Amino acid sequence: MNIFKFRVVIDTDEDIFRDIEIKTESTFEELHQSILTAFDFSEGEMASFYLSNDTWERGEEITLMEMNDGASKVASMSDVKLADKLTSPEEKVIYVFDFLRMWCFYLELVEIKKAAPSTLYPKVTLVYGEAPDQTSKESDLFAGLEFEPEEEVYEEEDRYSTGDPELDAYLDEDDAYGSDDHGWGGGGGDYDSDDY
Repeated sequence: MNIFKFRVVIDTDEDIFRDIEIKTESTFEELHQSILTAFDFSEGEMASFYLSNDTWERGEEITLMEMNDGASKVASMSDVKLADKLTSPEEKVIYVFDFLRMWCFYLELVEIKKAAPSTLYPKVTLVYGEAPDQTSKESDLFAGLEFEPEEEVYEEEDRYSTGDPELDAYLDEDDAYGSDDHGWGGGGGDYDSDDY
């Protein structure tokens, strides 16, 4: 029985990685579970693997759940064995977990070797750096979008506009004399009931 040895690097500012050994006949779903366990992440989020190259471009996608991409069916992790897609060292895979927070892991196939007798796989053989908290990353849902709060502009001359120039002029004059109820009523004018 052969095993794959992967170096799994999580995309953070610090250098944090795990080495994972897993049977070549294991599925991508088992590798998915092994990565979450190695980094102390909990299941329950969407995830995908992408076959990659030396420049870490995303190629064929292998999804956690079975999906139909219109004309073609996208392979699911439970249906695809590692050995079906990976055959030699230095091959690369990208793993994305939680499509809101977009945790990204870079996997490189470091070695293919014989399994050690009486050893249970998969297993973590090297731990480097402290894994981040799964919820410590902000959601990328609105990444790249800038929102500016709308400011309400109050023009002094528009505050009491009625649409009638003569009435507006009267109200402005009345307000200048200290009207205390926004120009409606004679707060500062000479009002005599005998005149009406």
